Amino acid sequence: MNTTELRQKDANGIKAEIKALQKAHFGLRMQKATQQLGNTNQLHETRRSVARAKTILAEKQAAK
Repeated sequence: MNTTELRQKDANGIKAEIKALQKAHFGLRMQKATQQLGNTNQLHETRRSVARAKTILAEKQAAK
């Protein structure tokens, strides 16, 4: 999900997106641990997406 889509969501929507991304990242970590993950770059991408969403959430909360 890109930043423009995240910025259009409200705080609850962003929190739900963060939770979904963290769950996906956990699943990828488990796949890596069991050597089932072929593309390890997905770990990098999901970690960055979580950080991006948390940053946008913090910006929205600071603007209040």
